[in-house]
Amino acid sequence: MTITRKDIEKVAVLARIQLDDTQVSALEKDLGNILDLVNQLGAADTDNGEPLAHPLDAVQRLRPDEVTEPDQRDAFQAIAPATEDGLYLVPRVIE
Repeated sequence: MTITRKDIEKVAVLARIQLDDTQVSALEKDLGNILDLVNQLGAADTDNGEPLAHPLDAVQRLRPDEVTEPDQRDAFQAIAPATEDGLYLVPRVIE
């Protein structure tokens, strides 16, 4: 896929940015290089590769799942404008 001067000028108009001729020429070259790189990446053989969650096989350190804070639900609901059966009541915003 190639990008033309006309494409760049059209996107510039849509984005409401003003570009002079030197900027358009530079963008045409730079975007062309980027699109060439994307095409090279798309041509890479990835059929035998295994998916990775992290490129360095890093493992997330997890802390134990323990309660560290006291239950303050009653205190928080005491200062809420409206509650019912342990739930906060809010005004309806969609009808």
